Parts: sequence; C-alpha cells; structure tokens
Amino acid sequence: MQDLFSYAAQSMAPLADRMRPRTLDEFIGQAHIVGPGRLLRRAIEADRLTSSIFWGPPGCGKTTLASIIAETTRAAFVKLNAVTSGVGDVREVLKAAEDRLKLYGQPTYLLLDECHRWSKAQSDSILPAIERGVIRFIGSTTENPTIVMTPAIVSRCRLFQFERLTEADVIAAIRRAMADPERGYGTQDVTLDDDALHHIARLAGGDARSALNALELAVLTTPMEADGSTHVTLAVAEESIQARAIPMDESLFYDMLSAFCKSLRGSDSDAALAWFARMSTAGVDPRIIVRRIIVHASEDVGMANPNAMLMAAAAMRALETVGMPEARLPIAEAIIAVCESPKSNSVAVAVDAAFANATTGQDAVPVHLRDTHYKGAAQLGFGAGYKYPHDYPGHYVRQAYAPVGVEGLPYYVPSDQGFEKEIERRRRERQGD
Repeated sequence: MQDLFSYAAQSMAPLADRMRPRTLDEFIGQAHIVGPGRLLRRAIEADRLTSSIFWGPPGCGKTTLASIIAETTRAAFVKLNAVTSGVGDVREVLKAAEDRLKLYGQPTYLLLDECHRWSKAQSDSILPAIERGVIRFIGSTTENPTIVMTPAIVSRCRLFQFERLTEADVIAAIRRAMADPERGYGTQDVTLDDDALHHIARLAGGDARSALNALELAVLTTPMEADGSTHVTLAVAEESIQARAIPMDESLFYDMLSAFCKSLRGSDSDAALAWFARMSTAGVDPRIIVRRIIVHASEDVGMANPNAMLMAAAAMRALETVGMPEARLPIAEAIIAVCESPKSNSVAVAVDAAFANATTGQDAVPVHLRDTHYKGAAQLGFGAGYKYPHDYPGHYVRQAYAPVGVEGLPYYVPSDQGFEKEIERRRRERQGD
C-alpha cells in the first residue's frame, strides 16, 4: 500500500516514468523476444529466468522489462548502476543474497544498468555467485556486450537483443499516455492533433522515453484555453521535440562503417551517401570515411577504373585543404565514382597472392636484373643479358623478371570489367596471341 509521501513522489515523477509498463501485457515492442510463446516471456512468467544481458538502443524497454521482472518474480530484486557502484557495493549485495538463499531459499536478481561500464575486476567479482546460483544477473546496456564486456561474464549469460521501437510502437505509447486516467492525461481535457502525434513519434527515433518527454513538455507549456482544455498543435510539438542526435557507440560505429563499405562494393551510391551522411552527422572523423573510400577504390574497383583511385585521393586532399562541411562535395564525388565504376577485385587478389608467396624462393636476384649503377658491376657480370624494352618494337620484349621459384605464377588476372578489358587485349598483343 502506498503512503501519502510515495503517492506524491509518484505523481511528481516524469510522464515517461509514470507510464512505464507494469506487466508483460502492457509492454510495447520486442515481440521477437517477449511475444506470446517466446522464450524470454515463458521464462519470466515461470519465474525461471537465468542470468541474462539485455542490449539495445535507448528507450526501447530494457529497464522497463527488468522492472516488470521485479514486479512478477518471487525472488528478491536488487538494482545497481555500473557508473556509481563498485566492488564494495557488489560484495554487500552478494552477502545479502547468499544469506537470503541459505535462510529462506529465496534467489536474488541483480539488475546492473550500464553493465558495459564495469571493469574486468568488477565483472569477475560476481562470476562465482552466478555460477553457484547465488544471484541471477540481468545486465542492461546500449552497447554490444560481445565487444565491450569481458568474455567470462558474457559466456555465462543469455543475450537478448532489443530492437529500436517502430514509429507505430511509439504512437501506441503516446496514445496510451493520452488515455490513461491514472498515470497519464485521461482525466484531463488534452487534445493532441494527429500531425503533432506523428511528428513527435517520427522525431523520437524509436525512443519511447523521448516521445513521452516531448508530450509532457508540450502539455505543460501550452496555455490552457478558457474552458480549461489544452490543445497541442503541430507547432507546439515541433518546439517540444528537436531532431535527435544520431547515437554512436563503438558497436554502432563499426556496424555503420561496415554498411558503408558494403554499399561501396555493392554499387549502391544512394545507400553509401546515406551512411556517409549518418556517420558524419554522428560525429565520425571524416578522414576515417575517406580512407575507406581509398581502400575500396583499389580493392573493389582497381584497374577496372583507375580514375576512381585518383578521385578518392583527391577527396582526401580536398578534406585536408578546405575541411568540412565544404569537403562533403568532393567526398560525395569519390563515393559516387567508386559505386558507379565497373568492379574488379583482381588487384586485391593479385597482391594477396604475391604476399602469400613472398617467402617462397629466397635465391639471389637473376644476374640480368641486378643493379649496375656502381663501378665494378660490369666486371661481376651484373646486368649481362638484360634487354632494354624501349629498344624493341612496341617498347616491349619478352624476358624473365620474376624471382626464382615463382616464375609463371599468374598473380594479376585482368577481369572483363571496364579498363581491364583493354589491359587484357594489350597483354594478348604482347604475347602474340
């Protein structure tokens, strides 16, 4: 039963906190893991959830689901934040959990928000308790735990990936807050225009907390009409929620960069430009982006269009010379050039093969290819038999150039794409084919 003070505290809490779902039936989104019949839902309903890590973007329901578990379980429930708690706090929790288990047979859930912020020593401090079943660990993080957390603790937990809420999910959360008479605006005369509703949901970017905060700000700052009603229009909504900054953690950075590189290789200039814009808006160093363009100009275009490398290098030079945001244009040109060029990985295949065989055949350099610029080289016979190509028709003469042991290995095999067709034609002419 709530007392007067706890009721007052709850009534003063932000709308997003007041509207936090209390049961699985109220929970919005994440149907792939908590939908009817799904593993996580069955484990929660049976009070048999084992140590787990919830990871996903902000405002998608990780902490909310942990709160639902706390309300439905018969076990004790303790919450810590990795930013403010240390090993000493953990020891106190573990001691109380062990006493609780011995005296009453009651297990303990330990919810750790921002669990990726724990050091290896902190993570290691709870491993024995997890293994012995003293606690059931629930970690909550916005970052990929397989990247930012110690393997020891990740291997002992079941990972559940939360997805960003859809716009329809956010709209459902807003409408629930508008209709709820106990925690929302159901008993107040508040009108939210449809265009305002969709604007808030769209700019929230899948974050229900952000959307509800914007709704609350709009309601609280809109003057009441003479009849006591409040009317939230699109203009009010636009002032209440600003364009969200694109989140960027280590995992998302590498995922975006991977998508960008695959778009370059896949000849989708629109997609590559979109990832370029998102990474730039999120604050990624543009030099990182241009370096990838240069790499892919060689790796995926190569000799099929040598100009792509020139444009990529020119983009880096432009970035160094004029800086951002003006350098967006030459960078975009280089992106489009790489995407729209014919593709060939023959250069990458050739150089990989050459390096793989770099230790093959450590014999001396053939005599006719040796250095002759110093006195005495001729007396040693160096350079004897070398044929100067410019003395021959077509400025080409057939002779051996390769190291001993790798003669005749076809490292570079031109494709049938772009300029490489011309390279192959010239090769055949030189070889008399």
